[in-house]
Amino acid sequence: SAEDYAHSIRLDGDIILGGLFPVHSRGDRGTPCGELKKEKGIHRLEAMMFAIDLINKDPELLPNITLGARILDTCSRDTYALEQSLTFVQALIERDGSDVRCANGDPPIFTKPDKIVGVIGAAASSVSIMVANILRLFKVRSDSSPLLSLATLSSS
Repeated sequence: SAEDYAHSIRLDGDIILGGLFPVHSRGDRGTPCGELKKEKGIHRLEAMMFAIDLINKDPELLPNITLGARILDTCSRDTYALEQSLTFVQALIERDGSDVRCANGDPPIFTKPDKIVGVIGAAASSVSIMVANILRLFKVRSDSSPLLSLATLSSS
């Protein structure tokens, strides 16, 4: 549903990059998200979208290939970011619909989520470490580190 993805951006393409950015601050009293964060959240998200747009407009960089994106909001909360990052591995998880039936008795038809080839983002080291471990577990990108983090400072 649209409500499930209220804190996300989806841009179709042949190759899909994931993005994790603190677009909102941490929420109060049980809500995961608070106020918008312009500098550290929106600006970084826009930088990724701008870069994808420039690459897609240049016919010499990736001829006949379009980059897409699935960008999620971490809401400046490590646990929420971890929950959101599971969206990136959904395409790799096999679904068993044998015990589920539609109202008319037919088996369900699952839509295949985007296969993410790598993830850009996570502004906090704690978030980057947790998300990188999840992505590595599901081999989102097995040739090297699955997460390119633009702002983390920890060496761990």
